[in-house]
Amino acid sequence: MHMTSIHRLATVLAATTMLGIGLPASARAAAPFQPLNSPATKEHHPGKFVWADLFTTDPVAATKFYSGLFGWTANIITQNGKAYTVFSNGSRPVAGLAPRPPSNTKRPSRWIGYIAVTNMASTLKLVTKAGGQVRAEARDFPQRGTQAIIADNEGSTIGLLQSTSGDSADDEPKPGDWNWFELFVKQPQVVSAFYRQVINYEVAPDLRTERKNDFLLSSDGLARAGVAPLPDREDAKPGWLGVVRVENIDETLARAVKLGGEVLVSPRAAAFESRFAIIADSTGGTVGLVEYVDNANPANRP
Repeated sequence: MHMTSIHRLATVLAATTMLGIGLPASARAAAPFQPLNSPATKEHHPGKFVWADLFTTDPVAATKFYSGLFGWTANIITQNGKAYTVFSNGSRPVAGLAPRPPSNTKRPSRWIGYIAVTNMASTLKLVTKAGGQVRAEARDFPQRGTQAIIADNEGSTIGLLQSTSGDSADDEPKPGDWNWFELFVKQPQVVSAFYRQVINYEVAPDLRTERKNDFLLSSDGLARAGVAPLPDREDAKPGWLGVVRVENIDETLARAVKLGGEVLVSPRAAAFESRFAIIADSTGGTVGLVEYVDNANPANRP
């Protein structure tokens, strides 16, 4: 698994950064995307997180921040007056940016991860059956595939993606890649059961923690995400946190501050000789950072 234990050290602090953030009602920008994998692969890994979109009212500031922070390159696609930015880590697309319309109420930016599925129609039927909601109906995007956005049975928003170019191999995440996703909820066991029913995850307790309500969501024999409890406070709301691997966490945090971001959780030692932190970008979006001394792929560990 890619860093579940790290999140356990910052569960309470991390969850408080997600309070009161507005969620988009639908996906945006029907543009001719580049495929997720070029050349296309024949691999399919249902349950793997394969993409993430940042929804923001300030795309210029957000693009400057993430390009400066991770070295991501930005390619703006425009169609019918709508703009969508594709971020690439080297030659590989890793994330997108979708503008939100301006609002009188200040809304922080919001990252939404996308889980790979092999049959979008049948998966969406399971969402409502399991007590969730379809926030954005399935939509076909040229070259990329079919996307939808759902909310689970506690209201946390997550995307689904049926890629037309296959899924990437389960290789070690490189600096600048998404490394892990963690879900903070009120009832971890109940919400884990939702994802078992909808995504067909294997759900198991995280035996490396002392708490009995930390769970791992796994597929293909690999942990894909973690589920952890929210802190015991009235204003805490459920939500996902995406984590990006970085080469040097101290240098990355220094850049984040210079770019107008804020350190929400300071670096701390964690599992697998790693260090973990959480930041808010210059537009209010929340993202985790992890630095590994050793590699992050459990398949390469003794």
